[in-house]
Amino acid sequence: MRLPFHVVPAAYVIFVRDRDGVTEVLLQLRSGTGYMDGYWATAAAGHIEPGESVADAATREAWEELGVRDLELRPLCAMHRCQGSDPIDQRVDYFLLATNWKGEPTIREPAKCADLRWYQLTALPDPVVPHELYVMSRYRQDALEPIESYGFDTPI
Repeated sequence: MRLPFHVVPAAYVIFVRDRDGVTEVLLQLRSGTGYMDGYWATAAAGHIEPGESVADAATREAWEELGVRDLELRPLCAMHRCQGSDPIDQRVDYFLLATNWKGEPTIREPAKCADLRWYQLTALPDPVVPHELYVMSRYRQDALEPIESYGFDTPI
């Protein structure tokens, strides 16, 4: 008998800015988290807490991790993601784009973030968390679908 399917929802905020016609994205270097440490990742992301909306989670994470507020968010995509066969490894990630916010992004969780930098979207550092790199690459190519799947043998 199979156990009921459970998903772990998370909100990801991709901060972008235009510098002289070049799109830049803000990335953090993960450290001390136990997951993908040493990889570059979206500047703000985290699990959605019970009773919290995706937008509320994104706003909370941006404040907790970067100290920015009043975000203008635009949905990019939802991603159904698999990291293995255990039901806890089934994820639903919501990627949102932030092009406007108040405050200067700074590292507010130094135990989890070793660095914070702007990179050209066409020249990302290596390595980037794979499923996040997938979304940023598809965004750069203007090829994101409303629902993306990642880590499955076959698409949804």
